[in-house]
Amino acid sequence: MTHFFLITHILTDLHINSYREKIQKVHILESENAETKRLHEDEARTANWKRWGPYLSERQWATVREDYSDDGNCWEYFPHDHARSRAYRWGEDGILGICDRQCRLCFSLGLWNEKDAILKERLFGLTGSQGNHGEDVKELYYYLDSTPTHSYMKGLYKYPQSEYPYAELERVNRESSIMEPEYELEDTKVFDDSAYWDVFAEYAKASPNDILIRITVANRAKKANRIHLLPTLWYRNTWIWGCKHEGCSAKPKIKKMGSNHVTCKHESLEDFIFTADESSNGCSPTMLFTENETNTRRLYNVDNYTPYTKDAFHRYIINNDKDAVSPKERGTKIAAYYVLDVAAESEVTVYCRLHSQKESPAKPFGPEFEKIFTQRILEADRFYNAIQLNLNYENKLISRQAFAGLLWSKQFYHIVIDDWLHGDTANPPPPASRLQGRNNSWKHLFNRDVISMPDKWEYPWYASWDLAFHMVPLARIDPCFAKDQLLLFLREWYMAPNGQIPAYEFAFDDVNPPVHAWAVWRVFKLASSRSNRDHHFLARCFQKLVINFTWWVNRKDPNGQNIFSGGFLGLDNIGIFDRSKPLPTGGYLEQADGTAWMAFYAVCMLDIALELAQTDIAYEDMASKFFEHFVAIVDAINTMGGSGLWDETDGFYYDRIRCENGQSVPLKIRSMVGLVPLFSCLILNSEMLNKLPGFSKRLDWFLKYRQDLASQIAYMNSDSHEVYRLLAIPSENKLRRVLRYVFDENEFLSPYGIRSLSKIHEKHPFVFNYYGNSNCVRYVPGESNTYLFGGNSNWRGPIWLNMNFLIMETLERYDHYYGDSFTIEFPTNSGNKMTLRDASFQIAKRLCKLFITDEFAKRPCHGDSSLYQHDPNFRDLVLFYEYFHGDTGRGCGASHQTGWTGVIATCILKYCQERSG
Repeated sequence: MTHFFLITHILTDLHINSYREKIQKVHILESENAETKRLHEDEARTANWKRWGPYLSERQWATVREDYSDDGNCWEYFPHDHARSRAYRWGEDGILGICDRQCRLCFSLGLWNEKDAILKERLFGLTGSQGNHGEDVKELYYYLDSTPTHSYMKGLYKYPQSEYPYAELERVNRESSIMEPEYELEDTKVFDDSAYWDVFAEYAKASPNDILIRITVANRAKKANRIHLLPTLWYRNTWIWGCKHEGCSAKPKIKKMGSNHVTCKHESLEDFIFTADESSNGCSPTMLFTENETNTRRLYNVDNYTPYTKDAFHRYIINNDKDAVSPKERGTKIAAYYVLDVAAESEVTVYCRLHSQKESPAKPFGPEFEKIFTQRILEADRFYNAIQLNLNYENKLISRQAFAGLLWSKQFYHIVIDDWLHGDTANPPPPASRLQGRNNSWKHLFNRDVISMPDKWEYPWYASWDLAFHMVPLARIDPCFAKDQLLLFLREWYMAPNGQIPAYEFAFDDVNPPVHAWAVWRVFKLASSRSNRDHHFLARCFQKLVINFTWWVNRKDPNGQNIFSGGFLGLDNIGIFDRSKPLPTGGYLEQADGTAWMAFYAVCMLDIALELAQTDIAYEDMASKFFEHFVAIVDAINTMGGSGLWDETDGFYYDRIRCENGQSVPLKIRSMVGLVPLFSCLILNSEMLNKLPGFSKRLDWFLKYRQDLASQIAYMNSDSHEVYRLLAIPSENKLRRVLRYVFDENEFLSPYGIRSLSKIHEKHPFVFNYYGNSNCVRYVPGESNTYLFGGNSNWRGPIWLNMNFLIMETLERYDHYYGDSFTIEFPTNSGNKMTLRDASFQIAKRLCKLFITDEFAKRPCHGDSSLYQHDPNFRDLVLFYEYFHGDTGRGCGASHQTGWTGVIATCILKYCQERSG
């Protein structure tokens, strides 16, 4: 059964000589996991399998990197309309494209349906000011498959056959209020009657620098139609700026060498050959050439540096400007131009190949080309089947696409802040105000790496706490990449000299929850076996995390009392005020989540130190340090000033405003802020402590002489006389009281997971009055109804998978300590009692329901879309949204944020595999 669907595909669709040869091929692949072997070769650096991948962004225009404006408004400075004509400074973009890991040579798709006013070369969307809920991609595209080395990848772009409704999307969303839903591409009716193209881009590697490309254009309409297809290859412009760090001072060159192939020469990349074959319906391509240079005449009314500009193919095809392309048939950007007539409900395939001269195949196309694709698909299937044991078809489909989304969202990210602040020698200097503006204190930052992104359109930049969650599912399929990514953000060209980890490019000095240590610990355990643990990775991370922890202590504990005011902390509009700014009331905020995150940080560092101390006793002292720090934070959050941030009447943790007169005012909002204190949980047992006499001695001294703090540590003897100590913020009584809210369907518990704000605030909003002003927090289950933090994120009611994942893990840790003696009603007041481990599985089950088809063949994440419910070419496609409606499960926010929503792959494996086991 392992390869049933793929074997069927081989038997019916591919040209292999005999049935016996096909079955033999499957048996060969069954005997060895070829993708795992490639991962090992890449890690050992014996073969550079990851050199090429989906590292091309989906959007480079309107990013902070490309913003050289006076006012810092990146959306207005570099709009979508400029993108086809203007060379980028720091990156590139394209549709379902690939590039090398330094984004020197890029490949993607260009399309034209003979109706649009522009060539479709990149994705379109609304900017932060255009969308009624902020920035929003208005395209339909899907990441269907990828292996970790990108030896096989498959993506899908859906292109309307009618005119693309750019103006309608802008107008309707501009006229819509923040209380109305977003107006999506499907709402324009361009996909009615299946009048669209499915454009599949597939890549298979014959060797590390030999990439086979197969583009299949499927006409879904009931009548024949024509599409213009431009597989496009170009060099990123590194030569015009006068910068010295790109390793390329000479201009690269792509030159025609035959009717259908070109050679590509670059100073820091070996010579490559690109070949485009005749299509499956007999169409031969026309090779078009231009330069990747700005059309200054169009944009600035200044004479062009060269007549052959970045937008030449647009002008050649749509404006019929035959002089737009170079007659000398050379340049830095080329396209193989196909005009394809496709019969109704039929498809046409185009074949291309990009390879280094050193790895040239005997023949670029033919039976061997298809054979390699067949082999890579089978290898991908084998690799994932080894991970997806005991999963049914639908769960395999969902988790496979989740992994694909995580892998396709790896992106080349480049910025050198010092150069960005001061400008390039070959260009006019930026405004002087820039030196006092955004990111001016991050002059050390030098980023030029492939990084896991939240997504490659709405968030085509890294976010440090997002990335920590990405690494948990990625560690299951590519532990080396997961470890390297976590280490990268701790390196001296990322981490600030003062110890701060960069947050994201809009504000590197913003403050996100400190979850890096947790991710390091989780990846360490996922990527290791007891006989082969990577203590070198763990120790390298620990040393730098100590510096970051110290930064938090020095910067975010204003009074040195272990009560932290972290600020924004990534939760956008969850609070009554913008927590990154001074309070309008005066005074300062004592944050339940900020303080609890630091306790969580301390307990993760303690866990790491205890592991490292098993082989190096020097870490016992560090374990003692983090143990004492953790207990001090626990004491503060529970008891400082009476009851700390715990409200005994309500049985919940709240933020408090500490007024200038010393008065402490609780902000009684039942939100995710009050659940973060649950996350800090660590169990110490006598078996571990017996191996660490130094730490054990210090622990005994602490319990004896610090009775004031020792009460924060729970104690239990097991039947085998094993002693267990629980380090946690809530006592058993407090834990039960908070969980009653968490498991209450009238509060936090949704049919699809745990809400970020209690539903009780729907009828009873929290209102805060001050100096004649009034602020309100109301339960909002979907998109935000406030422009606080841009309006495209909402923490006032929806379901966020990253926080749900931490809740699930937390429940299992408590269950490990309390065991079957701790049962609780799930849901609250249902009379149905279960252990905390079972409650964790119930939450996982609800999260999985977001993506699994229900009795009406609907996936809740797709809302009421009839396309996804009824169209057979949509039904098996899954979008992994930023967050989900608290009542219906409909996806909200960024539609491709497989980033931390990719943890659903782990939830599926956990719920389905462990339950079946």
